[in-house]
Amino acid sequence: MPSRRDAIAMSMDEIRAYLKDQERLILVSNGANGYPHPMPMNFVFDNDDQYLVTTFRKSQKVLNIERDPRCALLVESGSQYSELKSVLAYADAELIDDIDVTRQVMLALAEKEFGRRNEVMTGEFREQALASAPKRVVLRYRASEYISWDHTKLGGRY
Repeated sequence: MPSRRDAIAMSMDEIRAYLKDQERLILVSNGANGYPHPMPMNFVFDNDDQYLVTTFRKSQKVLNIERDPRCALLVESGSQYSELKSVLAYADAELIDDIDVTRQVMLALAEKEFGRRNEVMTGEFREQALASAPKRVVLRYRASEYISWDHTKLGGRY
């Protein structure tokens, strides 16, 4: 009999489809005090299997990542046990301090949000989205390991 763990694990194709459809992740970096530093972040999962987020250059996340690039990324959904889906990724952060890349990621995040709401991004919102770009950086992650679970695969049997 296969393990229940194997039965609920997602394939890489399932992980990709799931991550492309999700809005927010919990980024866990390592704080200077030894405690994990979890923060919710909107993200884009691109066609190269990379997570992309933007944050202010002077944020605690950036300080943590400059000191130790190892992070955990958690994306989860579902409100009832039978609906729970999650992807946990372990990755090293790459800090990208390039205004053009930052603008591209900020626009991708805004377009994702507008698409989720079935709206079209206006020029005014585009300018608002880009206004803070000079103060921001991109954090890019490519997972070295995934752990996933999809309780919908259990068909209500636990």
